[in-house]
Amino acid sequence: MTARAIPRSILYTPALSLERVVKAWSYDADVHLIDLEDAVPPQEKASARVVCRAALEQAPRPENTAVRVNQLGTLAAVHDLVLLAESPVKPGFVVMTMVESAVEVALLRSTLAEAGAHPQVYVTVETVAALRAMDAIAAAADGLVLGSADLAATLGVPITWAGLLAARQEMALACARHGSGCVDTANFRLGEPDVLAEEIARVGELGFHGKATVHPSELDAINTALRPDPEQVRAARRVTDAVNAAEGGIAVLDGNMVGPPFARLARATVALGDAWSERFGRNGGTP
Repeated sequence: MTARAIPRSILYTPALSLERVVKAWSYDADVHLIDLEDAVPPQEKASARVVCRAALEQAPRPENTAVRVNQLGTLAAVHDLVLLAESPVKPGFVVMTMVESAVEVALLRSTLAEAGAHPQVYVTVETVAALRAMDAIAAAADGLVLGSADLAATLGVPITWAGLLAARQEMALACARHGSGCVDTANFRLGEPDVLAEEIARVGELGFHGKATVHPSELDAINTALRPDPEQVRAARRVTDAVNAAEGGIAVLDGNMVGPPFARLARATVALGDAWSERFGRNGGTP
């Protein structure tokens, strides 16, 4: 199976000002997201859709532009989908909110497909129902994004590492099972860069691929830590070559034993790195 091109950084910008959305494109994010949901007050939803359509028509790389829509089952979502269906320029990603089942993902896909749109669909994990249906949702979607604020509020816990660890682990496992993208929540403590650095390191250890942000000042740290590292990709290629030369058995590389389990991890590293480079590498560095 071909590896998905998974964004390592997603910059959220509310559709409140066309100038602000256009300015965001100058920042080095893999995916630039135009937000129609939480960041837009109810009374400004209609004008936000006008901004969103204009922004899509001006996007330098629509295939790497995302739109976050409102919860299915609301009138706001109906209008959002009409916007996406009628827009002459389609985003490469659509991010869903307050999802409770995989059925919603299928419904969104079929609705947009009728309009000739086939975006990657990422689901924000922010409901208890989504936690229960995590495996099915990960199978139906192209990726998951942790929605820490709503999920923590529902659970009645603060947005801390311990409070959301179980949800993160379940996300990482489900995404690994289905080859889906796994993206961490935005950091809301913007004045504490140490918190961001710690979150990036910890989610990387869990198997997350990327992290969302609401502020461009965080992109450098996210990109440096989570984008495919050229040296790691090259090292992974050497592992696969060594195991192949050993006809799938145990090989010795630089004094270390490497065998089939190491080769599986190495092949995944190479595949993900190559897929990222093909789609997003022109935005930044290339592994």
